[in-house]
Amino acid sequence: MRTGEPLPAVGQVLAALATGLWHWDTATKLVTVDAEAARLLGLPAEQATLTEAQVRARLHPVDWNEIVSVVGLAAAEGTLAEVRVRIMDERGRVIRTVRSRSKPSYDRERRAFELIGTLQEVTDPAPGTPAGRRAVTGDWRRSREAFLLDAGRALAEARSTAEVLRVAAGLSMPGFSPDGLAVFGVTGDRLTIIGHHGYRAGDEDSFSHMALATDYPAAEVVRTGRAVYLSSPDHYRSRYPLTWPLAEQFDRKSWAFLPLTVAGRTMGAWMAAFAYPVAFTPDERSVLTTVARMLAQALTRAGAAESERELTDGLQRSMLPTLGPEIPGMNVAARYIPTGGGLQVGGDWYDMIPLPSGRIALVIGDVQGHDVRAAGLMGQLRIALRAYASEGHRPDAVLSRASRFLHGISTTDDDHADQRFATCLYVEADPKTGVLDIARAGHPDPAIRMADGTVLKHPTAGGLPLGIDPDADYPTTQLVLEPGETMLICTDGLIETGGHDLETGWARIRTILEEHKGDLEELADSLVQAVHGPSSHHTTGPLADRREDDIAVLLLCREPEGCGCGDTVSVRPRVRRTVLTVAQAEPERVAVARQHLRELLHDWGSADQVDSAVLLLSEMLTNVLVHTDTDALLVAEIAGEPGARRMRVEVTDAGDDLPHKRRPGELASSGRGLMLIELLAHAWGVDPRGEGKSIWFELHEPDGQPA
Repeated sequence: MRTGEPLPAVGQVLAALATGLWHWDTATKLVTVDAEAARLLGLPAEQATLTEAQVRARLHPVDWNEIVSVVGLAAAEGTLAEVRVRIMDERGRVIRTVRSRSKPSYDRERRAFELIGTLQEVTDPAPGTPAGRRAVTGDWRRSREAFLLDAGRALAEARSTAEVLRVAAGLSMPGFSPDGLAVFGVTGDRLTIIGHHGYRAGDEDSFSHMALATDYPAAEVVRTGRAVYLSSPDHYRSRYPLTWPLAEQFDRKSWAFLPLTVAGRTMGAWMAAFAYPVAFTPDERSVLTTVARMLAQALTRAGAAESERELTDGLQRSMLPTLGPEIPGMNVAARYIPTGGGLQVGGDWYDMIPLPSGRIALVIGDVQGHDVRAAGLMGQLRIALRAYASEGHRPDAVLSRASRFLHGISTTDDDHADQRFATCLYVEADPKTGVLDIARAGHPDPAIRMADGTVLKHPTAGGLPLGIDPDADYPTTQLVLEPGETMLICTDGLIETGGHDLETGWARIRTILEEHKGDLEELADSLVQAVHGPSSHHTTGPLADRREDDIAVLLLCREPEGCGCGDTVSVRPRVRRTVLTVAQAEPERVAVARQHLRELLHDWGSADQVDSAVLLLSEMLTNVLVHTDTDALLVAEIAGEPGARRMRVEVTDAGDDLPHKRRPGELASSGRGLMLIELLAHAWGVDPRGEGKSIWFELHEPDGQPA
């Protein structure tokens, strides 16, 4: 062509360059191709109008999905859509690779895309070259898909904003990875820095609280909701000359600023900075856009979860009391840990109430449910219990009134199906004598750690949970907390968290109580850490259900000198003692007493002697229940050094008749109790009291270490 001659037609130029032309309207689902484009698609070299299905049949299935993704991204950003696709023959073999470049537009009325583009055959670049890195190949796509799946899973599992930012900083994108990240938020008309990676502390100061009107890429992204790609320092300098000096100091070569959009609202911006030039091909922009969308969703979820946790935790803690003034001769420690799911708010509570008598009441309980209603009922019930206790009522009367109160407020005329109940343990403690009066409403029994470290669950009489029967009675159990002993009361969350039932959960707690050597506060922390801390996965229970529950713990220690309540325990005393009452109306507590004695003798040196002691105790208690009309009081004591200890078991009753030996016949079913005691015990006796009598026996531990 000579100078001055008219330019050739566009079709002639494209044909000379072996470039085809095509037009695609997604509303009609028709694709028009010229002869060259038809040839590149493996069809006869003539102009034709094809359906989407006919074109799709000539393309690799993965590449068709890539086209749809790139077209949507380019239309949203107002850029060219460029993609490499593989052309297939009728047998599914790849015959060539072509590059398609198009300018998509979106018709909102028709809700359809319209594209006009070119098609040109290309040669696949050698692997490892810059061109090869940028090429859209099957391996690159598979790597990208795997990356996006892993990134989506990691971001979905992040539970806090800090964790989301750590996940984002650790993302290694396929083929290109930023070495500097920043997440911008919006407060009013100002940008804020939510977090950053790849920069030193303080580097963000220049960008914090920047006005949205500033000529800065992140501010523009927040204002417009459109991504900004800066592939070189010159590009950055020419487009944002005012804020370029702020970015120049970090020596990056390329930048991508993407909107963080949730539900159509731009909540911030994400910056990815690169230490090397990045062309930001459609495929790279597609990856960055997808990550930005996932990041926005993760930040929104984490922010909502943090706000919810802060609200519910604050609500729960505002309802819990602070422990009152120090108790002379006693120490108290308490913990509350919200661990359950849902709203992280529930009905667990504890309280410490000074009484008019000078005594102290300790209360712990759990309202049914794990929701806002449970928390509200808990707050009302705690206040009611405090009011009844402050009036000077005994423990049984306090719980009876509280049960009637809860039944009234939890059963409304509008919703009888939502009646709630609560378990509760009420302890009235006398700091001077260590006497504990305990009333229990469906709650776990207290545990006592003795002065020598032995731990016993102390069975107490109890009634129905509060709120079920407004006329329920709650019997009172009395025991003495000896100097150096510690009482544990807790909600079932401490026992059953981690897939445990009552038996296995108690065994786990007992181990912590027995092995702990620190003070009372450290013991409270150890109990919580054992069931809820990082090490708790080593002690999971046998149940498949791993649901967690809130944890409330109260510890009460009666101080002797050097007991360990305030200092580390060095040497524990070699005496342990326990007291238990068996009432006439509760013969089933004979079995409880037998188990109680076994636990007391858990480290005794002779298993046969333990069996003998349990048998003799059963005989003594049964004799009281059968031959008298009074209750039986059990006192068991162990004293001395291991391997040379003395066990004394004493049962006292108020009956006047003294036991005596009998000579039962071969078929007699009774009359052998004293004979057994005489045969098995090292010493025994019957001591008359002012009112009643006491029968006792002693066993001496054989030489050697405990079994």
